[in-house]
Amino acid sequence: MSNRYARIAFSAAARERQKIAGSYRDYGAQLEHGRDEPQPLEPREMGFIRAADSFFLGTATPDGWPYIQHRGGPKGFVQVLDEHTLAFADLSGNGQYVTVGNLTGNDRVALFFIDYPVRERLKVYGRARMVERTEDPDLVDRVAGAYNGAIQKIAERAIVITVEASNWNCVKYIRPRFTKERLDEALALVRRDAAAERQRLTAEIEDLRRENEALRARLATDGVATG
Repeated sequence: MSNRYARIAFSAAARERQKIAGSYRDYGAQLEHGRDEPQPLEPREMGFIRAADSFFLGTATPDGWPYIQHRGGPKGFVQVLDEHTLAFADLSGNGQYVTVGNLTGNDRVALFFIDYPVRERLKVYGRARMVERTEDPDLVDRVAGAYNGAIQKIAERAIVITVEASNWNCVKYIRPRFTKERLDEALALVRRDAAAERQRLTAEIEDLRRENEALRARLATDGVATG
């Protein structure tokens, strides 16, 4: 079992604070066992990432300042190349190139995925490399293929993440939010279930009607008044 996430996230200072708070057994103690090696993504993590339409990307400036950037796109724009590798297209933006500049000197990244309707969030640590279109146009076209039309054409490079570790975060304090697409999906399910229930009730009423007619016919045959 890998404890790579714990080794990355739980510094000595964090572990000391956990001991004071009484949470060391749940967290810092993970460093006392397991192997320190890259942690592959499990099917649940891979499915969650493939379904995401946004995430937050954390890098660090040369001076050590954290920099958080939101990335968004259609579902599947973050591609899972395998259990150790993620990739997405880096689109032309406002020309600041802060993330690209940070990655030039420090390849460590943190990715934060949140699904607000189901109140789940996933943290991923990894190392990023930038693949320019001139280096591998096929790869850039592949990851940009998640987009359509003009957006697809402004992909400048691919950012490939070698996953070091991942961890599911507590759902506490995540306030559910719903996009129109998710609401449409939920309403479609409600309508489907309502239609199925109507069909079931209609069939049940028809069965009762036939049963009632058969009973009336049998009573009539026996000479019993039914009216």
